[in-house]
Order: sequence, then C-alpha cells, then structure tokens
Amino acid sequence: MLYYKKYETNPENDWVVFVHGAGGSSSIWFQQLKAFKSVFNVLLVDLRGHGKSKDALQLYYEQEYTFDDICNDILEVIDHLEISKAHFIGVSLGTIIIRNLSELAPNRVKSAILCGAITRLNVRSRFLVFLGNTFKKVVPYMWLYRFFAWIIMPRKRHAKARNLFIREAKKLYQKEFLRWFKLTHTVNPLLRYFKETQISTPTLYVMGSEDYMFLPPVQQIVEQHQQSFLEVIDNCGHVCNVEKPRIFNKVSIDFIQKHVR
Repeated sequence: MLYYKKYETNPENDWVVFVHGAGGSSSIWFQQLKAFKSVFNVLLVDLRGHGKSKDALQLYYEQEYTFDDICNDILEVIDHLEISKAHFIGVSLGTIIIRNLSELAPNRVKSAILCGAITRLNVRSRFLVFLGNTFKKVVPYMWLYRFFAWIIMPRKRHAKARNLFIREAKKLYQKEFLRWFKLTHTVNPLLRYFKETQISTPTLYVMGSEDYMFLPPVQQIVEQHQQSFLEVIDNCGHVCNVEKPRIFNKVSIDFIQKHVR
C-alpha cells in the first residue's frame, strides 16, 4: 500500500485527498495543511516510487505502470481508511490521475480541484516528450528533469516551485523515473478522451496566468464542459499551490464549500 498520512479532525467533516505530480511527493502540500485541516479531514499520499512510498512498493518495479494502476493505488488507501467519498486536489500530472479516477470511480469523487492542469500537450510539450524519449537512456534523468522544470517554470518568480520539484525528484530512482516517463506514450489518447467527455463531478481548474504551456487548453475545456470552472491567478506559473498558497487555499476551499457541501 502507498505511504499515507491522515489528519482526521472531525468524523463529520468531508475528506480532502491531495495528489502530487511526477517527481514530487506529498510534502509539496505543506502550505495547504493548516488551512485545509481547519475545515476538512485531510489525506496525503505518496504515489508509487515517490516520497516514502519509494521503498514500500518493490513489487511494482518489475512491471510497467498505467494510469489505472496509479488510481487503484489511491483507491486502495481510501478503501483501507473506509473513506466512501472525498474531494481530490492534484497538481500537474496529478491532475491527470484525478481526472482518470473520476472516470474509474465517479461515485468516490465529490469534487476535483486541478492545479496546473495538463489537459493537452501542445507542440512544445510534445517536443519535450520526444526529447525525453530520445535521450532518457543515455542522459542522467535529473538533467532531463531540470530541463523540463525550467521550460515549464522559466521565470525568476517560479524558482521556489521549480526548485522544490527538482529537490523532490532527486529522491527518485533512475528506473522509477523511466517507468513514469513511459506514461507519456498513453497520455495523448487519454487527454483527447477527457476533452471530449464531460463528467458530472464539479471541477475547478486553478491556473497561473504565466502557465503558458497549459492554460490555453484549459480555457477551451472550461468553455465546453458545464461542470468545469476556472480560476486564473495573476503573476503565477504552473504550480499555484506553491507560488501563491494563500490565494490557492482560499479559492479551493471556497469552491468546495460553495459547490458541493
């Protein structure tokens, strides 16, 4: 089972489950804990191969991953804790996991908040994936990760989030990075399906105004999907929960309380 940490303040409160992205860990949510614990029960998980789940899941190292596998890891944890439904908050690749979870088990997802959401790979991001697949076996994975982080979060004010993700990614094994990177082969068909398929789950996209690679396709999806909403944070990049935590916390908690409580 994945490593998890729970904060159950009141049995009557709703649960919020935080899902980090590739190369991160549950520690990226440290600026959300205080605000969310005051209103909700909180569950943090480290995805397979990440954080404190790194050494607990040796059985996975001999098989390739799918998004369904990763979602089922999370479902195993919430089943173990007897959490019937929860609000899910994810960042970057974690947003794809939550969106897929909404397809696999829609009855378990009360709402979704997707920070720095990846809903389509544009020409630049597809080129990055191509470079990664070309050089992943000959170049140290941290070189690739640093390069990708700089492309996605290039500005000086993005440095805090960029450095945090790089620091967490250093804890990955090389083989683990490669297994996660192989997921890029399946992500485009999945994202096309998500774009064409509406879900009934209330979904808030929280995007930075400077998230130039991923904001435009999110704006298109919100125009098409009735249960999707968008909050754009000014002067902010890809990882809003790190760069602008107070604003992120407020809009996220307000959304949950307004739409689904």
